[in-house]
Amino acid sequence: MEATELGAYQNAVRQVLTRDLITASRPRPGVLEQVLPHADQLVRDFRELFGYQLIATTHLVRLVRRLDGFDATQGQLFSRNRRPFDRRRLAYLCLVLGSFQRSRVEISLADLVRSVVPAANSVAGLGFEPTVAAHKAALVDAVDWLVDHGALRLSDGSLESWARDDSTGDALYDIDHEICAALFKPARPVQHLTSASGLLHHGMPDPRREARRMLVERPVVYYAEVRPELAELLPQVADELSRFTGLPVERRAEGIMLADPSGRFTDRPFPGQGGAVNRAAGLLLAKIADLVEEGELGRLGVAASDDLLARIDSALPADGIVTGLAWTPAETDPAAEPEPHEYWFVERTRLGRIVDELYTDLGAASFTSTWQADPEGLLEAAVTFLNDLRLLRRVAGGVLVLPAAFRYRNITLALPDKAQLTLEESPA
Repeated sequence: MEATELGAYQNAVRQVLTRDLITASRPRPGVLEQVLPHADQLVRDFRELFGYQLIATTHLVRLVRRLDGFDATQGQLFSRNRRPFDRRRLAYLCLVLGSFQRSRVEISLADLVRSVVPAANSVAGLGFEPTVAAHKAALVDAVDWLVDHGALRLSDGSLESWARDDSTGDALYDIDHEICAALFKPARPVQHLTSASGLLHHGMPDPRREARRMLVERPVVYYAEVRPELAELLPQVADELSRFTGLPVERRAEGIMLADPSGRFTDRPFPGQGGAVNRAAGLLLAKIADLVEEGELGRLGVAASDDLLARIDSALPADGIVTGLAWTPAETDPAAEPEPHEYWFVERTRLGRIVDELYTDLGAASFTSTWQADPEGLLEAAVTFLNDLRLLRRVAGGVLVLPAAFRYRNITLALPDKAQLTLEESPA
């Protein structure tokens, strides 16, 4: 493959991996045209390297992933104003998608609500009551998410007018069934599952494929968190993926990652100009690094895995499973789990003191109007952000400092003006 052709192909790979859906207008005009010329090769490569299914038509491109395990940072949905989807919003989104009939090419919001309300009220703990503002806001976010992804196209009326007064406001939408089908493709019919693990990959074991999936799905892969056979394979498959994606490989004693100097191969650029949360996260890491160097922190030994699957399954409804066809997960081998590993531990109270010191040293106004009166909220948002990047890990009573966090120990603070914080990474 010629160098110029290889560069265009690698760009298409990166677009597919970082976009949940590519259409003529999403994420922006022109991206679909960059990907489609390479569609046939992409379909083959994603299938052979990862076991992923790439849906590519003249209308859309979507990568359907198969996961080997759950990660709390995977698959989180956000509303257009970056509000994370909670369980209610996710449930309404599924009910709305399930209400669409192939025979219908358009639907009014009033009809949509009439079909969703009985289904929501039949689910214990969910329900829908139009007079409850939180219920209406959740449904608005679900419908707006579908509009943003092109599954619904507004042809008349207004979602906002319905949100203000559902007795007078309404909206009419065209339904794009092709996009709807691409957005929701579970590995198994959900009504057949007795555990969320049924959504994971359960084919013949393929350690190289599992290692490849880890490298493209996680910001960084730590050797201590994977089985020894995978840790041995990671450096080899990283070189394969470097050519596939065009990204350089960064190797350290603790782990390996596909680095992204451009900052575009991610949905969470860091460090960067990402607002007060991004900048506060950088300051927090710098302060934690100082505590480690000063010998102020202790270490805590923990297992690599947590009870995420059990927490997901705790929300599984007891009713609605087709018992005759139910899929039950196989028993896992405890010996296959990685050994516990020690990490630096920062107590929650100490994190609070760090943020209080930042507010005192820099002034509350430095953290923008959103956070200047809410240091606790900013701390929570920053820790969540760093947890998603696998730089910190939440545990009871505080956080663990993961090795990649020390890449940012030399982040320095610059204040071009008193109203705005800017972080830059110091030169080596």
